[in-house]
Amino acid sequence: MTQEQLAETLFDSLRNKVMVLPDDVIVYPAHGAGSACGKNMSKETFDSLGHQKQTNYALRANMTRAEFVKEVTTGLLPPPAYFPLNVALNKEGYDSIDDVLKRGTHALPPREFEVAANETGALVLDTREAQTFAKGFVPNSINIGIDGSFAPWVGALIPDVKQELLIVADPGREAEVVTRLARVGYDNCLGYLAGGFEAWKNAGMEVDTIRSIDADELAAIVQKNPKAKVFDVRKNSEYASEHIANAVNTPLDFINESMLAIPREEQAFVHCAGGYRSLIFASVLRARGYDNLVEVKGGFKAIKDSGKFEVTDYVCPTTLK
Repeated sequence: MTQEQLAETLFDSLRNKVMVLPDDVIVYPAHGAGSACGKNMSKETFDSLGHQKQTNYALRANMTRAEFVKEVTTGLLPPPAYFPLNVALNKEGYDSIDDVLKRGTHALPPREFEVAANETGALVLDTREAQTFAKGFVPNSINIGIDGSFAPWVGALIPDVKQELLIVADPGREAEVVTRLARVGYDNCLGYLAGGFEAWKNAGMEVDTIRSIDADELAAIVQKNPKAKVFDVRKNSEYASEHIANAVNTPLDFINESMLAIPREEQAFVHCAGGYRSLIFASVLRARGYDNLVEVKGGFKAIKDSGKFEVTDYVCPTTLK
């Protein structure tokens, strides 16, 4: 079915099955704001159907089928690559959550963890907070923090739901990580680093870092060198709204294309809105051999609040979409 046909089916479901229910029925979202599953989704974790009828653009009583289809489908981005694989899992079946948890919460001491990473081709996924990760991490691991938009970014950046994963997490949160991965179809966790990153470091294992600077440091660098390369990894729509003059938009959503604009041999600076996505971006590129990327902590908010940068809504012709 095309997205237009799916939208027509959704129109019928909403009008004939949902909107006929009493206004005091409580509605819970399947996913939250920022999800790739929809657009203009509110941040609330529940609401009444009556209030949704008053405020939700898709539930206007006088909306025609054609208007609904146009409004729902306009501006939708392509679905993450893992979506079709999730559909296949839902049709064909998947492992029980008990089996997934038993496998994924297998504790691996540092040496065993290293052997598993080297011999299986598993991706090392570090789910700690971004700045904590930047100060020290297992080489070639990527950072997607559990306390951010975790599942959507896992789905966007790890297209194969069957990818083997090894987890680095804050001690005590390993089962939470495995469970949240399983909810979006990533069932192939081989285990986690016992004792967390501190155990890895205390075992004398190799450690990598990513340099992270604040907005004031970036301002001093740019003032000294106006040609310093600054990359904005927010979505194209965020960048178009406002951005640092001369910054190039390299969205995290399209990292395989975006990375082509990043120089390997010279220093470059990368930021997002608040620091979550820029560390994801920097960690992925670091694992791919980019050694000169510097992350700006606090992101565009800190940059703008510093008052030391020219901010514009002019869209640079070199913007990557």
